[in-house]
Amino acid sequence: MTTMESLIGLVNRIQRACTVLGDYGGDSALPTLWEALPSVAVVGGQSSGKSSVLESIVGRDFLPRGSGIVTRRPLVLQLHKTEEGLQEYAEFLHLPKRRFTDFSIVRKEIQDETDRMTGRTKQISPVPIHLSIYSANVVNLTLIDLPGLTKVAVEGQPESIVQDIENMVRSYIEKPNCIILAISPANQDIATSDAMKLSREVDPTGERTFGVLTKLDLMDKGTNALDVLEGRSYRLLHPWVGIVNRSQADINKNVDMIAARRREREFFATSPDYGHLSSKMGSEYLAKLLSKHLEAVIRARIPSITSLINKSIDELEGELDHLGRPIAIDAGAQLYTILELCRAFDRIFKEHLEGGRPGGDRIYGVFDNQLPSALRKLPFDRHLSLQNVRKVISEADGYQPHLIAPEQGYRRLIDSSLNYFRGPAEASVDAVHFVLKELVRRSIGETKELRRFPTLQAELAAASNEALERFREESKKTTLRLVEMESSYLTVDFFRKLPQEVEKGGNPSASAADRYGEGHFRRIGSNVSQYVAMVSETLKNSIPKAVVHCQVREAKRSLLDHFYTQVGKKEVIFFSLSSTQPPKHKNCCEMFSVISCNYLCIHREIHQSVHSYQNSTRRTSL
Repeated sequence: MTTMESLIGLVNRIQRACTVLGDYGGDSALPTLWEALPSVAVVGGQSSGKSSVLESIVGRDFLPRGSGIVTRRPLVLQLHKTEEGLQEYAEFLHLPKRRFTDFSIVRKEIQDETDRMTGRTKQISPVPIHLSIYSANVVNLTLIDLPGLTKVAVEGQPESIVQDIENMVRSYIEKPNCIILAISPANQDIATSDAMKLSREVDPTGERTFGVLTKLDLMDKGTNALDVLEGRSYRLLHPWVGIVNRSQADINKNVDMIAARRREREFFATSPDYGHLSSKMGSEYLAKLLSKHLEAVIRARIPSITSLINKSIDELEGELDHLGRPIAIDAGAQLYTILELCRAFDRIFKEHLEGGRPGGDRIYGVFDNQLPSALRKLPFDRHLSLQNVRKVISEADGYQPHLIAPEQGYRRLIDSSLNYFRGPAEASVDAVHFVLKELVRRSIGETKELRRFPTLQAELAAASNEALERFREESKKTTLRLVEMESSYLTVDFFRKLPQEVEKGGNPSASAADRYGEGHFRRIGSNVSQYVAMVSETLKNSIPKAVVHCQVREAKRSLLDHFYTQVGKKEVIFFSLSSTQPPKHKNCCEMFSVISCNYLCIHREIHQSVHSYQNSTRRTSL
């Protein structure tokens, strides 16, 4: 392995360590070690061919596919080139002792790990998944696959999802150490490319952006993309690279990726339009180009990474001076320490909810934006159409048509209409649950006192999420009861006014003659629509109250109550504290010294890699 390859491996190891420690850049206001590390972020709109490009670079099918937003968490993909003949395999950071040789299981694990963080909703999360692939068919390279940019929210997503995805993507690519791989389909106007628009905003000079043009084989007959690929219509500092993805038919037939690469080479070699560019086209060339550029950027950034690690060591040593007291050995003192740490976390969590820290306002956003929007989108126009009203009324009458007012028909229409409110009610509960889970995660990370105790952090997160799950179940029951109560007893005064309004028309006999005509059914539909609108206004106000009462209020009052009842057990105390502090490290000073030493080892390893590179450079020059 060459020196630069070992440097890429070193950056990979530091990246994984950062994620374990909760440092993955994102919306952090302060510089972090993660942000100092050079990386390649993959950006593209939905259906731009982003997944196919990544799979072509890897030479394996391993990414989840489907409609809508498939990538909902950043995927840090670390490629490691191995010797020929060795079996390919993959490893996840969250499953460190398990090797995957079946890449269909890799795909499923990516989906499952995404669902573990976001639930089975269409929400997104900034917490990355780390996947390492070891193969003789790859180059040493690290890529970060980001959620695809989209223009509209689909059913089940909050209205803010479009902006949320753009903000997440922007938080990665606006960092000066990020290399942008912007994916655009050739069969669309490059001027409308989401990836190029966002890349130009954060990298106006184009010095960090690599443009990739996919689907060249799907362009209209007689057209080509030479103006883009040769830099005339959209100039970048780096050359554009064209890619030919597998077709959907190839994917359905499980066409081998190696065969797909061969077809791609043949396409460019035999193309009358692109033949003169064939040596600089294709996924294999793209991977080598990115690997070479990443190596150069790492080499240039090594001094700043070293400086940041030195600064981190100094800060740790300063904290050692401040937190040098030993941790008590007896159970009573340990219990007191744990309770103090829990109170510190609980205080920060409440600050998020009550406005002292950001995040709690997202709950109001659910009530003020997502819930009203979901209520407006319910299909009452279709359900209360003339055709459906006539059908429901007729079916309710049976063999004997109604004589005066179709009460059974009214009830059926109202009951079936009110049933639609269950969806928005449950969605509001789930959305607030997701916000509360995210606030728990952020609060644990922001509780400085907890940083010394990763095991206790995990215990607190598990206990909090278990409590939030109980609150969610109770909230769902309560909000659905609100909907059911509206069906159980209708507001009589509303309907008592209806005959009076007919009488005011001055011609009740004409209304009787029209009892089975189109006007009659339209009035029924209009009456039910007005009643449903009245119920909608009621639920728009009562659902938030139920959700806050059952979830937010309970989270503030009793998030850790169950944990407190368990923490008094001696085994829980020693598990929470002692497992983070092996017997040979008997006080926090020693423990922090170990952490400082780990940083120091990384620092020395960087120096050693740089020194080796400098020596190899000198030998080459001689």
